[in-house]
Amino acid sequence: MIITSAEYIKSFPSISNFDIPELPAIAFVGRSNVGKSSLINHLLNRRKLVKTSSSPGKTQLLNFFLINSSFYFVDLPGYGFANVPVRVKAGWLSMMQDFLCQYPNLKLVVQLLDIRHLPTQDDLEFNQLLSVNDCETLVVANKSDKVNKSGIKKSLAEIMSRLNLNTPPLLHSSLKKTGREAIWRMIDDHLKSGC
Repeated sequence: MIITSAEYIKSFPSISNFDIPELPAIAFVGRSNVGKSSLINHLLNRRKLVKTSSSPGKTQLLNFFLINSSFYFVDLPGYGFANVPVRVKAGWLSMMQDFLCQYPNLKLVVQLLDIRHLPTQDDLEFNQLLSVNDCETLVVANKSDKVNKSGIKKSLAEIMSRLNLNTPPLLHSSLKKTGREAIWRMIDDHLKSGC
């Protein structure tokens, strides 16, 4: 895909506050600090469109970015170990679940995992949440530059087993600039689908 434009549009604390056109959307989810912002920036060939942070819990709203004036990338809050009160994390989860259930033009959810670690309980539960809500899901194994070839093969097999996947996750590295084309092919296929 050729990116002609990419801009931040608006952030929402709830889908009930949504007041922009209901264009097709690609959502990005993952544990806190798994690299969602870096992935989005890499996909869009932008360095700082989505702010990155070493502090877990930076993303706290539903952040909408308009791509090519025709669809959205939606950056959702990280789940897992963000250093915030339990009630705040529960609020984020409710906000994300409402979005997944209620946004009428959600085409694909990209769930990002860190290939260096086994999927956490939070990863498993969120993957199940996506399945229960019949969300089209693409699992991406991030930070693939941090693992050697044999480690990648082992990690992909473990991820597939734990998440009960039929196909292996796609590999991605923002540092090495790999995986972009394969991820875009999947995104493009879903944007073109009638579902």
